Amino acid sequence: MLFSFARLLFLLSAFQLACGATADQWRGRSIYQLITDRYALPEGSDTDACNPGQQTWCGGTWNAIRGNLDYIQNAGFTAIWISPINQNYEGPRTPYGDPYHGYWPQDISQLNEHFGTSDDLKALIAEIHRRDMYVMVDIVVNNVMSTSITPDYSKYFFKDASQYHTYCPIDWGNTTSEQTCWLGDTTVPLPDLNTTNPTVISQYGDWIQNLVQEYSIDGLRIDAAKHVQVDFWPQFCAKAGVFCMGEVFSGVEVDPVAEYQGPQGLDSVLNYPMYSAIVEAFTIPGPKNISAVQTVFEQSKTKFKDTGVLGNFLENQDVPRWHNISVDPQSLYNAMVLNWFTDGIPIVYYGQEQSFSGNADPWNREPLWPPGYQETDAYRFITALNQFRNFLGKTDWLTQETQILAANPSAIAFMKGQVITIATNIGSPPQNGTHISFSSPYRSATAMINILTCQQWIVGSEGYLDAEYTKGGVPIVLTPAKSLSGSGLCGNTLAQTVGNIESQTGSALRSLVRTDLLILASFSLILTHFLT
Repeated sequence: MLFSFARLLFLLSAFQLACGATADQWRGRSIYQLITDRYALPEGSDTDACNPGQQTWCGGTWNAIRGNLDYIQNAGFTAIWISPINQNYEGPRTPYGDPYHGYWPQDISQLNEHFGTSDDLKALIAEIHRRDMYVMVDIVVNNVMSTSITPDYSKYFFKDASQYHTYCPIDWGNTTSEQTCWLGDTTVPLPDLNTTNPTVISQYGDWIQNLVQEYSIDGLRIDAAKHVQVDFWPQFCAKAGVFCMGEVFSGVEVDPVAEYQGPQGLDSVLNYPMYSAIVEAFTIPGPKNISAVQTVFEQSKTKFKDTGVLGNFLENQDVPRWHNISVDPQSLYNAMVLNWFTDGIPIVYYGQEQSFSGNADPWNREPLWPPGYQETDAYRFITALNQFRNFLGKTDWLTQETQILAANPSAIAFMKGQVITIATNIGSPPQNGTHISFSSPYRSATAMINILTCQQWIVGSEGYLDAEYTKGGVPIVLTPAKSLSGSGLCGNTLAQTVGNIESQTGSALRSLVRTDLLILASFSLILTHFLT
């Protein structure tokens, strides 16, 4: 009987693992992306010896990540995306440096010894899971790395030259060329796998199934997914048994990215069209083109299969840091609220919360340890966004349809579920006379709370709300005061009291009590400021 019970537990565990983490389970997560070599150092390491311009190893390890997980979890993140874990090029330094980033694969059946052992990786993932967080692992499926266009294939996982496309430079804009020719250049070429070859398909499937099961991986981020034919991905991800998010590098054009999401492709893709639109709309200096966000949003609703699981980001290892392209700190905060409170999974690239400002590769791959993991203003801002979104994730908010309530050249207002998000591109300086006014579905005199400041807003006549920028271009995230009960935000007692009053009393009394509560809340905030 004991044997049977133990076997039952084993089978249940195996079934749970085989099922993996689904797109719906990832929908409510927020992701912290990191490069293992640059996130944290083992104790006793030289913390002054990492210059990203040198494009070499700085010493980060999986064990060091494990020792610095509080920094990520305390900011409210519920998933971690780590850079590729597989063996990379081993040989003399190239003109483009060393493969510290993990995107130059050699034998994918082996782990990268620079980052630790198999036990180290398992210990990291076990600790992440103990914290009720998910692990997303970056993988490179399209190519390997070489220093010649006539490589020695025997050192790779796929050892037969017939399993690769013959060398050709990519003719950008030609889909066939992008999927069959080689990335890189003749200095560091990236030999392209023939992913229509049945043996390649089968071996890739077995490899990813074993990797996911061996290390209990919850999701995959797939590098250069657009360089593989779309119909390769359903079978590959079915073998993986977990959520698959692909990189389809693009501008604001939705169509070439959207074709990769769905039953014919991947569960999700990184939302490059919206990233590109947000850059157009919110960077300072910049075109301040709010209509780009409107256009991408409307097209996305009809062309993507599921906008709720797209990967929303403002930075990653392939694009410049936000503060490299926008000098105003408020521009970052306004852009971030759209990533959290419209459709999609918010992703923060390590260092965004420290306001790193590196340009493109390699300068956007700075070490995180010099600032000392400080809780900066941006870190605290992200913490508030995550706290509220994690609270909303316990309701049906995640599957509610997002809609645009209003837009003008300086601001845009979205509504998803009960939450109204207003973002502006005017920047930090106050601007008298600049505002956005719109009709909401809330009735007049409804008490709303801006969860970023805990200030109270009262809905005006016929449901109108108005945001004016006489104190600067700050973002606004509004929700009915009574809906905050249990969130831990903005004083639950205040929110619950206002909610009870609204449901039990007449409008005149509501107005009177609401004013008294607002005075009390303001006094409390002032007192807290002077006592801390």
